[in-house]
Amino acid sequence: MHALLYKIQDKVRCKASQLAYNSFLYNWSLGGTIPQDLLFSPRDLWSGSAENARWLMNSGTFTIEGDHLELSNSNWHPEDVDSKWIEHIHGFDWIRDLRALGGDQARRAARLMVENWIDNHENWHEVYWRPDILGQRLSNLLAGYDFFGESADESFQMMFLDSVVRQLRHLARSVPSNLSGINLLYAIKGLAYGGLTIEGRENYLEIALHLLDKEIDKQILSDGGHISRNPRTLLEAIQILIDIRAALRQGGYPAIEKIQHGLDRAVPAVRFFRHADGAFGLFNNTQENSPDYIKSIIMQASVRAKTLNSLPHTGYERISQGKSLLIADVGKPPVWPYDQNTHIAPLSFEFSSGRERIFVNCGTHPTSKEWQDALRSTPAHNTLIIDDRNMCDVQRDGSMGHRAKTAIVDRDDQDHCSIVNACHDGYVPVNGITHRRRFYMADNGHDLRGEDSLSSSIDISVPHDIAIRFHLHPNVGVSLVQGGHEALLRLNNGTGWRFTIADGELELENSVYLGEGVRPRKTKQLVIRGKVNNNFEQFKWALQREGK
Repeated sequence: MHALLYKIQDKVRCKASQLAYNSFLYNWSLGGTIPQDLLFSPRDLWSGSAENARWLMNSGTFTIEGDHLELSNSNWHPEDVDSKWIEHIHGFDWIRDLRALGGDQARRAARLMVENWIDNHENWHEVYWRPDILGQRLSNLLAGYDFFGESADESFQMMFLDSVVRQLRHLARSVPSNLSGINLLYAIKGLAYGGLTIEGRENYLEIALHLLDKEIDKQILSDGGHISRNPRTLLEAIQILIDIRAALRQGGYPAIEKIQHGLDRAVPAVRFFRHADGAFGLFNNTQENSPDYIKSIIMQASVRAKTLNSLPHTGYERISQGKSLLIADVGKPPVWPYDQNTHIAPLSFEFSSGRERIFVNCGTHPTSKEWQDALRSTPAHNTLIIDDRNMCDVQRDGSMGHRAKTAIVDRDDQDHCSIVNACHDGYVPVNGITHRRRFYMADNGHDLRGEDSLSSSIDISVPHDIAIRFHLHPNVGVSLVQGGHEALLRLNNGTGWRFTIADGELELENSVYLGEGVRPRKTKQLVIRGKVNNNFEQFKWALQREGK
């Protein structure tokens, strides 16, 4: 009920803001004194892609994670594209790519594109001046100014500074608006950069740091995870905190303890989500991401800490034995509005052996809403599903309807084995059934066993179909043996694993993997099928290495 009320209030505030901002008088009020120059250009700590810059310069093609969008004739208004493209194009992340390419030609290209954007977007726009996009754009413009602006003529510099100040004035008036999560952090970053780099605008910095002080505690949970439960979003939050910390140092300001405390919590949590190949597990709208990119952010954070085994507040458990690793999602969906991209994957898990991933969730897509919605569903994960329906409904704004209210986890680590017991009540409103899952890992990681138990507090009048899915990484070969009751898995490194079940029927089905990039890869999944006829049913399965 509270979430619905907040949604209504947000819509009313948003509509009122649009009416106020979309006027000649408001755009006139954004004008004022233009500074002579920037106090400094914040250092950009991150490397761009020279290849992406070549695409942009040669054909006007923007790039996100290998996906391309061509815009011709200086068209800043692409139609029928995912919001991710709008954020990328108007957030100016691509300036970093031009800088990575370097040279006078790239410098002039950046300058011309900045000038063209300013010519077309002098006044407020409902989307392109949205505070989160505006914050990203200002951060990138100010950090890139020493690359494209310092060598420009005076007319460009005056036009640039006038535009920056106009955008900053609006940003200071509009934050926090209806923003939350990572979008609010981007807006805060832009405001902080403006307050640091433009003389006489220290009040913008004060507003930014006041908001940041509250948001760090709200978004970075006590175990270090992000409130959205998304590993990639956590990484973005860390990057923003590092950037603000570096800009404050560059501007001669003392260290802010709250930023460092946030990084001290968050960096170990990022390590938690990495497989041995250095990339992320595929949880809650996250792809693998580049191991080098993740490593660079961890190094810039300058936080030394051991990898955690549990994130109890974020809702994840990690079992590591020998070279084997299991990461399990054992938490509840986050509260609104942080649940709008959360995957419906109760008690899902991933399993790897060394650098070889074996059981993987299906992932997500960086730019396609259609793929994102499909891979958000329960069948796209390594977990149990009842009657082929998601644990909860998805609302029109992407948030979740009925959801698990309780998630209980118990862990027992012994000398030679680890046991995690977890359960959730997400299916109880639908059919009264509680799902419990038990993970057991032993024998130096060569023996993984699981139990999926279903119990009901009410009599089962109609049998329920269940499917327990185990999606395989595309590099894993698989064949059913023993009359279809077992499966042999063959990894790229030549090792073999045997998957066995004690209950239900084992099937081999097609699947897809979108762990990186934009092109789905064909793969397979093992599926245990069965029925719930009684108030208690249990399905046992195991994965054991061959020839240990």
